[in-house]
Amino acid sequence: MPIYLDHAATTPVCPAAVQAAVEAMTEGCGNPSSVYPLGKAAAQRREADRAVVAGALGCLPEEFFFTSCGTEGDNWAISAAVELNRRKGNHVVTTAIEHSAVLEPMKALQAKGFEVTFLKPDKTGRIDPQAVAEAVRPDTILVSMMLVNNEVGSLLPVRAAADAIRAAGSPALLHTDAVQGFLKVPFTPRELGTDFVTICGHKVRAPKGIGGLYIKKELIPKIKPLLLGGGQERGLRPGTEPTAQIAAFAAAVAAWTPGTSEAIRGVKDYAAERLSAIDGVELIDRGDAPHILPISLPAFSGQSLVEALGSQGMYVSSGSACHRGRPSHVFAAMPLNPKVKLGALRVSFGPESTREEVDTLAGLLEHICKNKTLLF
Repeated sequence: MPIYLDHAATTPVCPAAVQAAVEAMTEGCGNPSSVYPLGKAAAQRREADRAVVAGALGCLPEEFFFTSCGTEGDNWAISAAVELNRRKGNHVVTTAIEHSAVLEPMKALQAKGFEVTFLKPDKTGRIDPQAVAEAVRPDTILVSMMLVNNEVGSLLPVRAAADAIRAAGSPALLHTDAVQGFLKVPFTPRELGTDFVTICGHKVRAPKGIGGLYIKKELIPKIKPLLLGGGQERGLRPGTEPTAQIAAFAAAVAAWTPGTSEAIRGVKDYAAERLSAIDGVELIDRGDAPHILPISLPAFSGQSLVEALGSQGMYVSSGSACHRGRPSHVFAAMPLNPKVKLGALRVSFGPESTREEVDTLAGLLEHICKNKTLLF
């Protein structure tokens, strides 16, 4: 039976989410914009679901907008922040280890003439808070920094970024991509000092195709619509709402408890001890998040390892760490031995992960290292 240890890429949909989606597609199939009872019932369910997700995020329901995914949320937040502050400066701060949903918009800003500072990580994938403080200037209009890195599991100093903005007297707005952090590490937008927070459903056992963006309530009246069309999402994100995905998102969030994350951390901690004890396996870092463990087999390439393990029904990722023989932008930015970068693997865990699955992975890696071959 296949073993799935790539939960940072996506998660299996939990039974509660499946049931909620089916109910929304059958019993509650109305368009929430329709004024007759079936439509009104769908609208009421949508708002109840919004309250569930917003409550878990720690914001007001009216501050939370549904999106199609994390990429949309990141792009929307960046474009909105730049539009709001376009007359106040020309400088943006981010990190070199952001998701491509942030890095690509940053490259687009550079092409338009904006100055973008990309902060570099240390060898564990962490960003120095002092470097953040030194990067923020009076003409900085946006800081975008992920909460948890998706490849190494490091926790980035988002709160320090908020403090740096105030200390510099900067008008900068603060965005964090919290896709990997939502429900897994404790935070609220207010605690972080953020103006925008991106999350998505398929990292927390909801279906793909649903996400959300927190917008600080003081900013909402100033935000221009993401799209032009109907008046859905208070006119800021038009389009008929995907009520089935929304219902599933809320159900998955409700099913996730603090104990869920602690159980995941227990399996990850066991994996860190078990895998690092194998001769030929290096632990890049234990990470801060409860679900992501970056390791390396420096004698092999991550891409080849993923393919070989996949042939045995073991699903892990190179964490985008090896693309056409090259380390990913995350590992490339980290001051690591080139062979460690090239042989990197990301093992990531979910609520269904077990120690027995870790033992199976360990056995496969032991075979590879002992026999110095990817053949089984």
